[in-house]
Amino acid sequence: MQRYNSDLANGLGNLASRVFTMIHQYRAGVVPESDGDNQIAQEARQTTESVLASIEKLEFNRALEKIWQLIAVADKFIVERAPWKLAKDPHHKELLDRTLYSAAETLRIVCGLASPFLPETIDKIWHQFGFEKEVDSLRANELHWGGLKAGQHLRPVSPVYPRLDVKATVDKMIEGELVERVRQDRLLGRVAEAPAEPAAVVDAGPKTPEITIDDFVKVDLRVGLVLSAVPVKGADKLLHMSVDIGEAEPRSIVAGIALAYKPEQLIGRKVVIVANLAPRKLRGLTSQGMIVAASLEGGLPVLAGFLEEIPVGARLK
Repeated sequence: MQRYNSDLANGLGNLASRVFTMIHQYRAGVVPESDGDNQIAQEARQTTESVLASIEKLEFNRALEKIWQLIAVADKFIVERAPWKLAKDPHHKELLDRTLYSAAETLRIVCGLASPFLPETIDKIWHQFGFEKEVDSLRANELHWGGLKAGQHLRPVSPVYPRLDVKATVDKMIEGELVERVRQDRLLGRVAEAPAEPAAVVDAGPKTPEITIDDFVKVDLRVGLVLSAVPVKGADKLLHMSVDIGEAEPRSIVAGIALAYKPEQLIGRKVVIVANLAPRKLRGLTSQGMIVAASLEGGLPVLAGFLEEIPVGARLK
């Protein structure tokens, strides 16, 4: 599950989601005109040669390592270029086009190289590119840089790797195993049927005053994706996060959840953000919203989340 979250959800899945979302947001879903960035183009060429050579030698593990190194290169390239900042300045149009094209073309090449290993997933990503030709008909000589044509219309964004909550998934697996053991024991007559114990009830404290629907709709709750998280110096309980809620630029959020969550547990996780809360300063950092969590008296906070896949920026109603 950790490999799934780190390599698939935070790696390939996150790259595809970021690339398609940015092109939809900044270029109305149309691939921009550009030759791309020379440095990342060279990285893509070298990776293609290396991967094909490894496959020829049946060294599939090395081929996959090279593919994921290229994914990491693309992620770093996006972070360093910061398209959400370039989009604010019309003078950076050409640089933004080059950045978006380079990221998309790298993803196309990654899809071509990874399709024999992940056929179903790559097919889903390939479909979002809007190609008429199926990915399994792609040939090695078509993996040259510049194969993605300007003006191509992308299809709607659809996540391919929902992130797993490792603890919750393990708990379900353990619970399922225990239930099966009890079932088998009952079949063998080892355990007598016993009435189920009532679920524990938590005292929620005094009831708060009622509000109207007009009061509720004033609170803008959004789905956010945690891009980064670091401890706040001198504050044991605080984490400083960068959270994408579907805006041109990620939000800076400071939250008192450091005792419950390590920074690496949060990166790539979808959370609920109060988006229209007035910004405030915490330890010299600006917090542009509040993360939603359940808190019990004397207990650690538990972040609100989602069982089903939900797009970044969606509003809770």
